[in-house]
Amino acid sequence: MKILFIRHGLTAGNIEKRYIGRTDEPLCSEGIAQLQELKLPSCEMIVCSPMKRCIQTAEILFPHSGYLTAEELRECDFGDFEGMNYNELSHNADYQKWIDSGGTLPFPKGEAPEDFRRRCVKAFEDIVKSLGGAASVAFVVHGGTIMSILEKYAVPHRDYFDWHCENGHGYVCRWNGSELEITEKI
Repeated sequence: MKILFIRHGLTAGNIEKRYIGRTDEPLCSEGIAQLQELKLPSCEMIVCSPMKRCIQTAEILFPHSGYLTAEELRECDFGDFEGMNYNELSHNADYQKWIDSGGTLPFPKGEAPEDFRRRCVKAFEDIVKSLGGAASVAFVVHGGTIMSILEKYAVPHRDYFDWHCENGHGYVCRWNGSELEITEKI
C-alpha cells in the first residue's frame, strides 16, 4: 500500500510558533496559497484528523475526493501550554520542567506525550487494517501524528523528533504490513 503522510497547511498559530493542539484553528491565507501550489499523486482513500486545519488541507489537496475523519489522529492536547509560544512560556516553571525532561513529561492539564504517540499509532494500525484492500491512502494530519507513526514503523528507525516536517509537507511511503519505507519527501 502506498501511503502519503501530509502535515496540514500553515495556520496563524504556526506562524507565531504557538502550541496549537485542541484549538480548532483554520488555515491562514498564506497556508492556503502554499497548498494550492502543491501537486500530489491522487490517492484512493483520504483520512484526516477532524480538526479544521486538516479538513481544509484535504479539501484543497484532494478536491475531487471524499475523506474519512478519525478522532484518534487529532493533535496532542498541550494543556496549560495550549495557544502559547516559547516566549510566553519562558518563565513558566512547569514549562521549564517539561523542556528539561526532553518533552517526556505530561503537559500540565493536558496529554502525556507517550499516550499521544500510542493513540496515533493505534489509530494508524486500525485504519490501515480496515482499508487493507486500498492501493493508496493519504493521511492529512498533524506533525506530531506523523512523527509518532514514523518513529514506530519507518525503516531505518529514527527518533520521534527526527521525523519533523514543515506545514504542507510530509512523506510518501510503502507499507508492507509491518514497516514503512520512505520513498519520497513531499
